[in-house]
Amino acid sequence: MKCRFCEADVSRTFLDLGMQPLSNAYVRAEDADRQEVFYPLHARVCEGCLLVQLPVCASPEVIFTDYAYLSSMSASWLAHAEAFAAEASGRFGLTSASRVLEVASNDGYLLKFFRARGIGVLGVEPAANVAALARAAGVPTEVEFFGADVAQRLSAAHGEADLVVANNVLAHVPKLNDFVRGLCRAVKPDGVVSIEFPHLARLLEKRQFDTIYHEHFSYFSLGTAMQVLAAHGLSVFDVEPLGTHGGSLRVYAQRETGRRGTTDRVAQVVAAEEREGARSLARYDRFAHEVAEVKRALLTFLIESKRARKSVVGYGAPAKGNTLLNYAGVRGDFIDYVVDRSPLKQGTLLPGTHIPVHAPERLLQTKPDLVLILPWNLEVEITEQLRFVRDWGGRLVVPIPEVRVVP
Repeated sequence: MKCRFCEADVSRTFLDLGMQPLSNAYVRAEDADRQEVFYPLHARVCEGCLLVQLPVCASPEVIFTDYAYLSSMSASWLAHAEAFAAEASGRFGLTSASRVLEVASNDGYLLKFFRARGIGVLGVEPAANVAALARAAGVPTEVEFFGADVAQRLSAAHGEADLVVANNVLAHVPKLNDFVRGLCRAVKPDGVVSIEFPHLARLLEKRQFDTIYHEHFSYFSLGTAMQVLAAHGLSVFDVEPLGTHGGSLRVYAQRETGRRGTTDRVAQVVAAEEREGARSLARYDRFAHEVAEVKRALLTFLIESKRARKSVVGYGAPAKGNTLLNYAGVRGDFIDYVVDRSPLKQGTLLPGTHIPVHAPERLLQTKPDLVLILPWNLEVEITEQLRFVRDWGGRLVVPIPEVRVVP
């Protein structure tokens, strides 16, 4: 395969998770006996630019046209979005004369907070079902796959944006260069581009291999992200390490002609990546061995729990959970069911494993002994939501970076 950024030949393995279904391809109950399509889930690393990446096995149109993930389902993510809207509005002097463009705006979870401040907003979201929810909430949304041509058209129709936001979407685009070129075209000469993405350094440190799935085409260190942005006329002037999604970065960039000075944090994060091995091929080569141990530990825990006749269920039906369960070969013989707050997932079966998805009320009906938290990045929020599990002696379990029973 060719690197989607620098176009060098890419053959070096980062992590091979075998054959897996699309992680958000939830199965309707009436389709349980129909054949599912499995694709290789084999991440490789470019030895030139160090971009970790997957080949395109399924097109974005297949993955994102009818999407099951809703950002507004997480209270902590909404709080994160609201705090960012307040901070960005103040820092960059956004007013009623300003405009914020969000790429991959989902159900309007973020733009509604800018809109509440009287700031003009526009979302771009490829999933029509999710965009409809945003529009119903009063957030104007274009149904498009963002790229340079779409950016040009939107800028011509609405003007360039003071702030362009791209949260947790950089990993989702197979045409990476076209996408980043679009970010540069969409922002004003003195505007700001804000990009959030899971940090490869934290994926390595915390063995977050389950965040690798087919809709995440690329995985970024800051050093590689800066190379990609610079190649298309965007210069990073600040970066903020975040706790979201197990450890993310918020990168602030401007056109290369911008006048904002670069903060010390940029050099500090780049230096930390070098110290931690996040820019090291040797470190990447060790990752597969660490992941195999996580799998063995989870299976050992589940086998021992079932032999002790404990009932085990899952909380949450995130894409990362499907990577984990399919890689480990965990099916209904280990986990009776999972629950999820999203009505788009309830009543379906998990892809590959066919574990049924119910509403959270199912926990009160069956009172399981163990509840495996699959969206481990939301452990604090979910632990608070599930305090009642202790009422019948149940315990919560987190699988990543190692199996841990919540005290």
